[in-house]
Amino acid sequence: MKKEKFYVVWAGVNPGIYTSWTDCQLQVKGYEGAKFKSFETRDEAERALASSPDAYLKARQVDASSGRQRSADAPLPAEVIANSLAVDAACSGNPGQMEYRGVHVGSRQQVFHFGPMYGTNNIGEFLALVHGLALLKQKGFDMPLYSDSRNAISWVKQKKCKTKLPRDARSEPLFQLIERAERWLQSNRYTTPILKWETERWGEIPADFGRK
Repeated sequence: MKKEKFYVVWAGVNPGIYTSWTDCQLQVKGYEGAKFKSFETRDEAERALASSPDAYLKARQVDASSGRQRSADAPLPAEVIANSLAVDAACSGNPGQMEYRGVHVGSRQQVFHFGPMYGTNNIGEFLALVHGLALLKQKGFDMPLYSDSRNAISWVKQKKCKTKLPRDARSEPLFQLIERAERWLQSNRYTTPILKWETERWGEIPADFGRK
């Protein structure tokens, strides 16, 4: 049974606490300066709503030009579309334990997370993009999708994960996910723009796991 989450909207159409991601998105989608975050319990959510969002939105991001960290609520570069979804993957070893996630760029709120499971970073980047595309289409959200991986973007456009990872007993669960993602790409049309995140100019992508 999926665990219930509570979504606090500090700045949105109607600030408050919501119990579904869809209801939360209805309050913040297209709202300039939206601030929101998920919590595991209602008590945590109620305390957060009564407090300043700054106490909860303090994730860090590296500034590429200086090498220093900047707060997640620091202004985005002018070229970056705030109402967008960013995806990234991390892998302990390559291959190794891989995971990926999607993060709303403007708020730095994590939207989805998968893993860890045995795989490679490139595969994780590919799966993250397809996951993001499928989610945005399912929810009917018209927003761009950022990735910092040229390989993953190319693989998605070709509708094929061109990994060289051997398919064996250890990697079989991952290859089943790959095949599922490829089938989705082959059988679905989408209008979501896939944009390259320019790390050298903008710093690490908001979905980065911060392990570099």
